[in-house]
Amino acid sequence: MTSIRRRTLGLVLLVFGVSMLAIGLVSYFYAAHEIEETYDASLAQNARLLEGLLQVPLPTGQFEALLTSLESALLRAEESDKRFAGHRYESKLAFQLWEEDRLLLRSASAPQQPFTDRPPGYTDNYVAGHDWRIYVLDVTDSPRRVMVAERSDVRGELTRAVALRTLLPDLFGLPLLALLLWWATGRGLLPLSRLAEAIRLRDPHNLQPLALQPLPRELATIVGALNRLLERIRELRVREQRFIADAAHELRTPLAVLDLHAQNALAAESPDDRHEALQELRAGVARATRLVSQLLTLARLDPEEAEPKRHEIDLLLEVREALAELAPLASERRQMLDLEADEAANWTLWAEPGAIAMLVQNLAGNALRHSPDGSTITVALDADDTRVTLRVDDRGPGIPAAERQRVTERFHRAGPGAGAGLGLSIVERLLDRHAGRLTLTQAPGGGLRVEAMLPRVK
Repeated sequence: MTSIRRRTLGLVLLVFGVSMLAIGLVSYFYAAHEIEETYDASLAQNARLLEGLLQVPLPTGQFEALLTSLESALLRAEESDKRFAGHRYESKLAFQLWEEDRLLLRSASAPQQPFTDRPPGYTDNYVAGHDWRIYVLDVTDSPRRVMVAERSDVRGELTRAVALRTLLPDLFGLPLLALLLWWATGRGLLPLSRLAEAIRLRDPHNLQPLALQPLPRELATIVGALNRLLERIRELRVREQRFIADAAHELRTPLAVLDLHAQNALAAESPDDRHEALQELRAGVARATRLVSQLLTLARLDPEEAEPKRHEIDLLLEVREALAELAPLASERRQMLDLEADEAANWTLWAEPGAIAMLVQNLAGNALRHSPDGSTITVALDADDTRVTLRVDDRGPGIPAAERQRVTERFHRAGPGAGAGLGLSIVERLLDRHAGRLTLTQAPGGGLRVEAMLPRVK
């Protein structure tokens, strides 16, 4: 995978390179245009210098001598004598002096025929096998005409050479800029490298928060998120270890009892003793199954959810279905489950899937186990505009007032014959997730009354 440093540098260089290319092209064409303008100005200037020489009032003999001297000087550009060495492009600048149809003077690089027959000014023409850029100037108050020209190929070569030299600093500066950007990017990403190294060298079992200071604002946000994640993982690990410890502690005794019942069944001498031992074994398996189910339920409810998923339910329908599932347990001991509720009331409630069934099974199940045979367990529902209340009254021995605050603790048993001590803990956890409240009081019949209040919130 490409590193952030290389990716950042690549993107920066790409953007910078494209920008420099666009700017370079604009600069090149702008520079070429300005150089062309300068060369045109030079043509006009040379033409006017010749015009100025030709306008000097000289006798005819001296004027002929001036022309001869100018022609001799121009011929030196064609000679190889180093004493007269000039610029290598000097011979490419040509001029002609015409008097009507007669050629009075020309440079060695100029052709015999006129450069152009067009009016004064700038023009382009193909003469003597070359393209020429020409400036024509009529001498004031005279039939003479000055033509100064440059070969277009030489002019273009000079223009390109000068314009390209304007791009050389960019071409040589780009590698240097890349090195500087590489160094600057590395310096900027140094805190990220330190963070990656700290995470790489960290002990996998170390869930303590990362402590790296100082950090840029962007990395501080990432480190904060990592620390929150580590805290959640640490809490989950604590819950997992607690669940394993609880399960090991609570299952040790039931499994030992099951083993004892199995040994009794194997050692029984009569069918009646074997049947009794097997019945006890079956009851022990049922208790162990219930304990495992409650442990798993409690473990599922332990992880915190920022926003539990809820849906709209009919509370009365959910309670009826849950009580119907408990009916076989009640019939074994000839117990009755009596539901009291106003059919016309509004029983709409927002709850997590399965929460109400779990609530009723734990509350009504506890009531069935603690009530004597043949007794009636009353389940009542009340509703108003803001909340609904589920009330369960049993006919058992009840719970002393001093013990009621502790019965919702995990694995706390209220007395002999009590279960695993998880039912009310599960109920309280469910109500906490729904912003509800659990209340324990004495029932009118002397048993325990449990009220679970649930607000009508979405």
